[in-house]
Amino acid sequence: MTDRSDIISKAARRILPILMLCYLAAFLDRVNIGFAALTMNGDLGFSASAFGFGAGIFFLGYVLCELPSNLMLARVGARLWIARILITWGILSALTAFVWNPASFYVVRILLGAAEAGFFPGMIFYMTLWFPRAYRGSMFSSFNVAVPLASVLGAPLSGLILENLNGVAGLHGWQWMFLIEGLPAFIMGLVVFFALPDRPASASFLNEEERSWLTKRLDSERDAQEKVEHFSVGRALVDPRVLLMCLIAVGLVIGTTGIAIWMPQFIKQFGLSTIQTSLVAAIPFVFMAIAMIAVGRHSDKTGERVWHTAGPFIASAVGFVIAAFAGNPFVGVIGLTIGAAGIGGASPTIWIFPSTLLTGTAAAAGIALINSVGSTGGFFGPTIIGWVRDATGGFQGALLFLAAAMAVTAAAIFILGYSMRDLMRAKASAALSARTQS
Repeated sequence: MTDRSDIISKAARRILPILMLCYLAAFLDRVNIGFAALTMNGDLGFSASAFGFGAGIFFLGYVLCELPSNLMLARVGARLWIARILITWGILSALTAFVWNPASFYVVRILLGAAEAGFFPGMIFYMTLWFPRAYRGSMFSSFNVAVPLASVLGAPLSGLILENLNGVAGLHGWQWMFLIEGLPAFIMGLVVFFALPDRPASASFLNEEERSWLTKRLDSERDAQEKVEHFSVGRALVDPRVLLMCLIAVGLVIGTTGIAIWMPQFIKQFGLSTIQTSLVAAIPFVFMAIAMIAVGRHSDKTGERVWHTAGPFIASAVGFVIAAFAGNPFVGVIGLTIGAAGIGGASPTIWIFPSTLLTGTAAAAGIALINSVGSTGGFFGPTIIGWVRDATGGFQGALLFLAAAMAVTAAAIFILGYSMRDLMRAKASAALSARTQS
């Protein structure tokens, strides 16, 4: 089967912008809580511990509903289920504007997590239905660039809303921020429902020959992979390699949510104003986006996955250590930038491991389990950082905690790579055979 990169590019141009805008809306709703804390904590009397717990408890609802949500996506189709996810969480994100005490904050955050459950693993699974293995590093990195982009755009937007809409119609700036920034998720839910096809076979933007080629290419690659090793859903959920991927995902989410939620307060301690903080906080995420694209593309080009995942985590750990011991704001921002860029570089290639090991419904279940367990890092990370901040009165201990988490994650990736080395070679060979056979 002759390779048709033109068809892959055509699918990417049609599918990826929608997925990226959806993930942009998702992560905008994740990071805005960090900017809200700059004024909301004082208005509502939240301690750092109370805020950290509320920020993290989002992932309780997320974890509990993740696996059934992703199985439902596989059953009813991506278009309907992803649209449902986006619309419900957009509404709940906007309702965060009306919390009045810690208890109400915790309830809304749990419900928001339940509403969003299944979104990210559903997106990863959805992309495996469209893009062959050789293209996934680039596709995953392009999709994941929405994470830093949400912070690059969301940081100044949130700062402007906090500064300029405070007191309008009797609402605080942070209330307006939640109301305004909940709209993109709701809007993208409607876009997905009307514009996102479930599979290549139902894609109206491809002609019949293109639909046939892409469907056959993906089917032949899946069949070739399953001849090497086939997984049922039950086996996928207990495989030691999948469980190790769960640990790695915990480390990734600790790092991602740690910097997303606490970055504004890390930088605010340097004595900057709210608007200055929002602008400076965008800098690390610019480099995070660059690292995502560069590492994802280079990983696809070389076919190497382990060092392209573990290496950035090692760099991230070094960056957080630099930030922890920085004697001035300039060095501190450099350290935070290295830390963010390292997490960004590692994040897309992580998801190549489960999509290499698993196929079909087993992939949907396995990726959901990995992301579900990994999402507990979104609870523990912000919560531990809040506890350490209250206990020490500073962020040095919190940054060292992040550095340690990144180092442990890198070590786990090396172990996973060693355990999968023969399988990855065999599947790469099988995929190559499916790609080149006539």
